[in-house]
Amino acid sequence: KPPHEGSSIGVTKVSQAEQFQAAIELATRHDPYVLCEAFIQGEEVTCPVLGDADHATALPVVRIAAPDGAYDYQNKYFTDAVTYHCPSGLPADEEQAIQALSVAAYRALGCRGWGRADVMIRASDRQPFLLEMNTSPGMTSHSLVPMSAKAAGIDYADLCVRLLQAARLDSTMGAAQA
Repeated sequence: KPPHEGSSIGVTKVSQAEQFQAAIELATRHDPYVLCEAFIQGEEVTCPVLGDADHATALPVVRIAAPDGAYDYQNKYFTDAVTYHCPSGLPADEEQAIQALSVAAYRALGCRGWGRADVMIRASDRQPFLLEMNTSPGMTSHSLVPMSAKAAGIDYADLCVRLLQAARLDSTMGAAQA
């Protein structure tokens, strides 16, 4: 996958060696760098995080159910075949482990304001694996962060106000340090 893209653009699942070169060529159309990683068979979930490193808070996990497990660009934006479950319906211990992993990644990367961790739960043992941290996730009224916030009792307008307040505080702190 191209590491600087989003929305699964340029991502290819390679299951045979003969497919590798074509996958690299597709990825390099979008980015000169290519990230190759092991495919994890399982469920895809996402977990938004709000706040700064010291006060980061995970929101409820959103479980993503895509046709044939293909949560790709086509299914994200051009079909109604994907269903989103929030609350996730996962066992409480799994949801908490995903939230802890998401907050840990958010803090490790020095994120501020808001972000969203994409996680795969490996089918064989239910182990969560961080796929990536989205540092500027979608914020339309139908995006995943507002969906999760709503499940936490935060409506869209309040979520936007919180993010603006955090950005203002961030700006004020930056000016004080200059």
